Amino acid sequence: MKLNSVQDVAAAVRGRRLALGLSQGDLASRAGVSRDWINYFEGGKPTVELAHVLRVLDALGLRLDLAEGGPGRDVPASGPVDLDDLLQEYRDR
Repeated sequence: MKLNSVQDVAAAVRGRRLALGLSQGDLASRAGVSRDWINYFEGGKPTVELAHVLRVLDALGLRLDLAEGGPGRDVPASGPVDLDDLLQEYRDR
């Protein structure tokens, strides 16, 4: 599935949650986030913490794959990206 925005990811998460018969509270417990955070995220909040999103995806049995393409496709690939390193760089700012 091609996702181009946080809202696309949120819609996919909501659809999967409903398909699994989980409430927002159930998913929040499984992912270690608050029910309010799930509610804001599914509602299309434009800024969310990536670590939370990844935990939610994991709790739903979903994965996030990155692929080259889109507007930046002419930028040469620099090899694999370590998301943990990127998150740590962000935290260190």
